[in-house]
Amino acid sequence: MLAFVTVGSTGFDALVSAVFTDEALAALHRKGYTELVVQCGKSTFQFADGIQNGETQTLRRAGVDIKYWTYKPSLEEEYAKADLVISHAGSGTILDVLRKGKSMIVVPNPTLLDNHQEELATALEEMGYLKAASVEDLPAAIEAFDTSSIRPFPPFDGSRFARIVDEAMGFL
Repeated sequence: MLAFVTVGSTGFDALVSAVFTDEALAALHRKGYTELVVQCGKSTFQFADGIQNGETQTLRRAGVDIKYWTYKPSLEEEYAKADLVISHAGSGTILDVLRKGKSMIVVPNPTLLDNHQEELATALEEMGYLKAASVEDLPAAIEAFDTSSIRPFPPFDGSRFARIVDEAMGFL
């Protein structure tokens, strides 16, 4: 099985560093993940030197084959191949992944303004759509993650937004 990690358009040093730890890799391996792909963005971490000019690097640790790089024009192919997505808790990434029916662990970046990622992650976890974890608890979250307990995310319904706007504008 394949796990994909994404940090979005900037960097999330702590998350990238965490997924390269022996504890996180061992947890992934015990859950049956033999491949890990990591989109690192601008993150600074132990192996960052090899990808600063757009290269893709590979290595094997703790029984997991790892491929990592900074950016690609699109992550659609990575999402399609992934059995599990581990991500920062950005709303765009979360919606993209959940609408594809993928299992997801989100890790809010506590250094961001107002810690808005934490609020979103907590709310979606309480609704049963994903698992939220801290950087420190990521290995335990991987171990404990039961994909069968996750509810399917509802499909997009553009008419709902139109109704809200119409109501706000006084058209309804």
